[in-house]
Amino acid sequence: MKGRVLIIGAGGVGRVVAHKCASLPEVFPEIMLASRTREKCEAIARDLPRPVATAAVDAGQAANLTPLLRSYQPQLVIHVALPYQDLAIMDACLEAGVDYLDTANYEPPDTARFEYKWQWAYQERFRAAGRMAVLGSGFDPGVTSVFCAWLLKHKFDTIETIDIIDCNAGSHGLPFATNFNPEINIREVTAPGRYWQAGQWIETPPLHEHQPFEVPEGIGNLEIYLMYHEELESLAAHIPGLQRARFWMSFSANYLKHLEVLQNVGLTGIEAIDFQGQSIVPLQFLKALLPDPASLGPRTTGKTWIGCQVTGQKDGARRTHTIYNICDHQACYRETGAQAISYTTGVPAMIGAKQIVTGAWRGAGVFNMEQLDPDPFMDDLNRYGLPWKVMDGPVFAAGA
Repeated sequence: MKGRVLIIGAGGVGRVVAHKCASLPEVFPEIMLASRTREKCEAIARDLPRPVATAAVDAGQAANLTPLLRSYQPQLVIHVALPYQDLAIMDACLEAGVDYLDTANYEPPDTARFEYKWQWAYQERFRAAGRMAVLGSGFDPGVTSVFCAWLLKHKFDTIETIDIIDCNAGSHGLPFATNFNPEINIREVTAPGRYWQAGQWIETPPLHEHQPFEVPEGIGNLEIYLMYHEELESLAAHIPGLQRARFWMSFSANYLKHLEVLQNVGLTGIEAIDFQGQSIVPLQFLKALLPDPASLGPRTTGKTWIGCQVTGQKDGARRTHTIYNICDHQACYRETGAQAISYTTGVPAMIGAKQIVTGAWRGAGVFNMEQLDPDPFMDDLNRYGLPWKVMDGPVFAAGA
């Protein structure tokens, strides 16, 4: 059925996606929310403005998901569960003839690697099946990639450098917690830094390069750290002539001190160890000890600032433009029951899904966000809760 969607994942992001889809019955007339734990889906469903179906499914195995897809027959799967499940869900979508959308690239459970190669390998299979797979429709990746595509379409003839900056000036008042899945967050933060320059990848020690950043519009002064993020790989592949692409994220001294101690005692390890006759992964054990990010909404205050500082050529002159969004944690919680980190991922997932089911985006194959027309997506960001601004000039010293 046109517009019927299956949302997989009942965490904070799944809550936002369900709320946003349920508020648009003319686009998404039927919705099912599925997770390994049906009770989580039902708890979200009780808060929605209209009824949605729920189901329990282990989406880590295509054989488990395919029967559900065949019986429910959605037009699209919106995958906002764990990135470990990407390939299994893509397999199930191909088996059942369903379009696919996610917010984060696949990564193997046993090694922290952030690459698109596994999903890009599905290109011919999706093309042959006449189905569409859209990768990374969150904020970063997702909105940041669309920001760059929009700037290339409207402000530049060529783009030379991209600096993506993700700042969270919010506070939850706890000694240590992560704003999204602890396992994914800590794997990401503790990985080596990496950026694209002059046609090659440059690697740095984890969080080695950093600088102060005065966040625009009086949000605050934060320290931002160079990290690797998956959209750098796709932007380097799809933005012609790109000379450099980097990703920066803000962290507080308190967060980094706790993380250092956890690393030193081995609790961030991803290899299984034997404990009293049982095999456990230290990071998964730590995840069980930490607060559930979905529970942080009521207590998180402050704002996020996420944007792209882009330099390039227009009509023979070198220019810099900065494009960004500001999101308020408590405003997000009042609307959806989730804080801004979940909101800024969930809203773009809904907007990407809207482009697919309405036909604004259509194609057979596997697509990253910057490959698609940015204009309808950018219009919907303003319409559905993530308004953006463009300013001339830089917001921080990017270097040569």
